[in-house]
Amino acid sequence: MRLKEIRVDRGISQLKLALDLNMNQNSISRYENGLREADYQTLIAFADYFQVSLDYLLERTDKPDFVSETGR
Repeated sequence: MRLKEIRVDRGISQLKLALDLNMNQNSISRYENGLREADYQTLIAFADYFQVSLDYLLERTDKPDFVSETGR
């Protein structure tokens, strides 16, 4: 998962991300270091927060395109 890459590129600290998503900083660190795998709900929260697709977040594509519910 490219969570750390996206977070650092956008200048967001682990603590800010954790607070914004009502998580704790240790969980963010564990996700970023591969010590813990995110569940579906958490993956969706990350994708929505950074406005990227799940495929981009999970490194299945290099295109970060985010498509809203309306397809726009």
